[in-house]
Amino acid sequence: METTSPATVAAPAPPIGRPWRWVPSLYFAEGLPYVMANTVSVVVYKGLGVSNAEIALWTSWLYLPWVIKPLWSPVVDVLRTKRWWTVGMQLAMAAALIGVALLLPREHFLPPTLALFGLLAFSSATHDIAADGFYMLGLDQAQQAAFVGVRATFYRVAMVTGEGGLVVLAGLLATHAGLSTARAWSLTFVAAAALMAAACAWHAFALPRPAADVAVLGVTPGEALRRFVDVFATFFKKKDIVRILLFLLLYRFAEAQLVKLISPFLLDSRARGGLGLSNEQLGVVKGTVGVVALLAGGLLGGLLISRGGLKRWLWVMVCAIHLPDAVFVFLSQAQPQSLLLISGAVALEQFGYGFGFAAYSLYMIMVSDGPYKTAHFALCTAFMALGMMLPGMFSGAVQEWLGYQRFFLWVLASTVPGFLVVLLVRVDPEFGKKVA
Repeated sequence: METTSPATVAAPAPPIGRPWRWVPSLYFAEGLPYVMANTVSVVVYKGLGVSNAEIALWTSWLYLPWVIKPLWSPVVDVLRTKRWWTVGMQLAMAAALIGVALLLPREHFLPPTLALFGLLAFSSATHDIAADGFYMLGLDQAQQAAFVGVRATFYRVAMVTGEGGLVVLAGLLATHAGLSTARAWSLTFVAAAALMAAACAWHAFALPRPAADVAVLGVTPGEALRRFVDVFATFFKKKDIVRILLFLLLYRFAEAQLVKLISPFLLDSRARGGLGLSNEQLGVVKGTVGVVALLAGGLLGGLLISRGGLKRWLWVMVCAIHLPDAVFVFLSQAQPQSLLLISGAVALEQFGYGFGFAAYSLYMIMVSDGPYKTAHFALCTAFMALGMMLPGMFSGAVQEWLGYQRFFLWVLASTVPGFLVVLLVRVDPEFGKKVA
């Protein structure tokens, strides 16, 4: 294991390795376990007969590792190398996916598979810390800027693979291969595990070994504790911290509830108020068309902010992320048969979500500026995850109480806090504009 003392760290050597060999696969490997834990798990449990209330409650807990990851990110920073953590967590995630595959066909599958999804989520959150840190060590600033779009694109490719391709695969195995739902999902998770194992093997070979990627020794426990406390203290001493936290927690209050029930709604029978789609149709509608629309919205949002600044586009984006939620009011009331119409409605909502989320992302970057930029951004993402976790936990129970038609009306009413917190925030008019 390479080690160094903080007092003897040399200037980073020029980056080594060819970025196209590892950046796309690294961010594919970052996105796939996230979508398997937080999105595909919902579809799995719905197909296996778990109630909406239980699905929303238990899968929302899977956000917890992303909420608390700032608590152990210093360990990744000082113990061993980012490369070691990256490859090691990919191996752990492959093992967790195999574990889910083995346990799904069993009678009492829910508790043990939830535990393994928790392990997957914890490993994925740790992998995020290591991979993002490795990206900054393995590339110089010009390369980091050049590959930021590649990062985002292959993360979305992973979402299409998981939420689209693997969901379609499970449906095909059940309907055309004559397998039970549990067995079909078991084989699908074997395929996901194979993808992660292949990524692990590839990165063990292909990831470069930057000179700056070293474990840090020589930091006393007292010094480490002081740094840790200072990161939190300086964050919570930021000007307008209450407004900042309200924005981070409530901007997506409606979306946090909606996201947990979209797949159950699309899959539930028409007699139960849903649209009765198959897994194959769900994989196409939400996992492919929806994800592509999400990506397009995010790209357009980032482009417009770079031209006009965050302040100029903030209100347009808050409308874009919230008002398209009304399409689910229409879908639940009309229950249309046309797959094209359903796909268009889901694409509209997902495009608006991607477009509006660009403002949220840039706001986190803005408030993270300062001496602990990376650590403070991690804290922002922790509050972002908390803002998704808490509303999501009760969303299933609310849906079962109200039914789909009234639940989506409730979601529309839940957009009000998202509009109110935008009134509170202060944004530099020049922030986000691309320097000419």
